[in-house]
Amino acid sequence: MDFEFMTIDTPLPPCMPLPKAALRLPISNTAKVLYALLLDTLQMAGMEDSNGILFIRFPVMEIAAALSRSPQTCKRSLNELEQAGMIMRVRQGI
Repeated sequence: MDFEFMTIDTPLPPCMPLPKAALRLPISNTAKVLYALLLDTLQMAGMEDSNGILFIRFPVMEIAAALSRSPQTCKRSLNELEQAGMIMRVRQGI
């Protein structure tokens, strides 16, 4: 068999950040991946409010498309992250 192993010179694709502490949290793997996606989006396109707090606008339907999950699964994962104190959501009206 012919194997190709990773070396120090192997180029890596862009990666999403996931804090090691998130691995130990009692949340689903989908919630962990969602948190990494939110952090990545925050770093790339985050905005700052009048208090200096970074935020993003990321509708549930866009999250569902990005993760290839149903909107209901994404809502459940957002609730998990909110209950774990990892995010704070502000809902906007139409």
